[in-house]
Amino acid sequence: MTEERTTLLEFPCAFPIKIMGEAREGFADAMLEIVLRHAPDFVAASVEMKASSSGKYVSLTCTITAVSQVQLDDLYREISGHPMVSMAL
Repeated sequence: MTEERTTLLEFPCAFPIKIMGEAREGFADAMLEIVLRHAPDFVAASVEMKASSSGKYVSLTCTITAVSQVQLDDLYREISGHPMVSMAL
């Protein structure tokens, strides 16, 4: 028996993922590596990066072409489990 989850999204769709963490060397590269593993057609040059007012934190917004709920779940699971990530939305 296969359990299907209902979603309000229609795939494929543009889906922004916001990743926040401490502004550290290698943070953006590590996040891009994960995003590209789950969305190989993602254009790394399209990442929006914003530093916090104190400069201690940085947020990355990566808008991918999502093709399934499973893809998004797997991507969020890997990003959220990364030690450099404070939060992913």
